[in-house]
Amino acid sequence: MSFSLTHLQVPVIQAPMAGIATPALAAAVSRAGGLGSLGLGSSHADQAAAMMAETAALLGSARYGVNLFCHRPATADPAREAAWLDYLRAEFHRAGAEPPAALHETYRSLLVDDAMLRAVIAARPAMISFHFGLPDAARLAALRGTGALLAATATSRAEAQAIRAAGLDAIIVQGHEAGGHRGIFDPDGPDECLSTAELQAALADIGLPLIAAGGIMDGADAARHLRAGAVAVQMGTAFVACPESAASDLYRARLTQARPVMTRAISGRPARGLENRLTALAGAADAPALPDYPIAYDAARALHRAAGGTDYAPFWAGTGAARVRPMPAADLVALLGREIAAAS
Repeated sequence: MSFSLTHLQVPVIQAPMAGIATPALAAAVSRAGGLGSLGLGSSHADQAAAMMAETAALLGSARYGVNLFCHRPATADPAREAAWLDYLRAEFHRAGAEPPAALHETYRSLLVDDAMLRAVIAARPAMISFHFGLPDAARLAALRGTGALLAATATSRAEAQAIRAAGLDAIIVQGHEAGGHRGIFDPDGPDECLSTAELQAALADIGLPLIAAGGIMDGADAARHLRAGAVAVQMGTAFVACPESAASDLYRARLTQARPVMTRAISGRPARGLENRLTALAGAADAPALPDYPIAYDAARALHRAAGGTDYAPFWAGTGAARVRPMPAADLVALLGREIAAAS
C-alpha cells in the first residue's frame, strides 16, 4: 500500500457519488488537499477507464479514489418486473409515454465484471473502495497488487468484521444519515439503522482505521468524528452543490427544498434521496414488490426520461442536505480545513 490517509492535508474524502462525481470534482478536491473520488459502480468499463484517465490527466497523478459496487447480481423475475411496470403505467401515461416492454440489469457487479477489474488495475488509483459487499479473494489480491489503499463500507459490526477478515486497510463507517445507497451487504437482512456516531463508537475496537460517513456537512461535524477516532470523514451531499459536480440545476435547487427519505423505490435497494412522486408511489399500500437491484433502476430511469423534471429523479441526498453550501470544490475543502482546525 503506497497511499495513506494520514497523508491528507485535509482529512476529507469526497464521496464517490456515482453519476454525480466528475473527474473535475475529484481532481479539484485532491488538489486542494483532500481526496477526490469517482463512483464507477454505474459505469461500463470503458466509461470508467475514460473517467480515471481524465482525472489522472487533470491531477498529473493517480491521487484519487474509486468506488466499485459488489452487489449480488440481479435475479430476473419477468412476472415481478411486469407487475411493477403495470403499476407505473399510469405514471408513464401521465408523461405521455408507454412503459418499456421489459426491464434489464443496467450495470454489472464487480463480482462478475472482469473488464471493470482490468480497467481499475490498469489505472492504479490511490484508493479503491467497495460498496454492498466485498470481492472474492482473487479479485482483492489483484487489486491489492496496484498498491492502492483498500476500504469497504460497513453499516454494522458484522460487516466490519467481514471487512477486517478479508484483509482490507480501512472501513467506511456509513451511518443511517448518509445520502445515496445504503452499503448494507444484504438489503433484505436486518438493519439496526445506526447513526454515524453510534456505528463509529461500536467499531472503535475493530482494529482498522475508520472513515466516518453520513450527515457530515461542515468542519464542526467532521471534527466531532475525528475527535472520536476517525482518521478521515467522507462527505457526499456537501459536494453535490459544487459547480464541478454533474448535478442538474433542479437537483441543486431541491437540496434545500425537499426532505431526504430512505427508499427502495428508485433502484430496488435502500437509498436516501429527496422525496418525490416515485418514492410516494412505492410506499403506497397497494404497491407491488419491486424488481431486484439494479433492474428496478431501469424503470425509474425510463420514467424520468419520459417525464423530465423532478417527479421521478434519483436526487440522492443525506439528512443534512438543507445545510449545503454552494461553492467551488477547492474553496469548500479549504473552508472545511479551517473549520476542522477551529473545532479541534
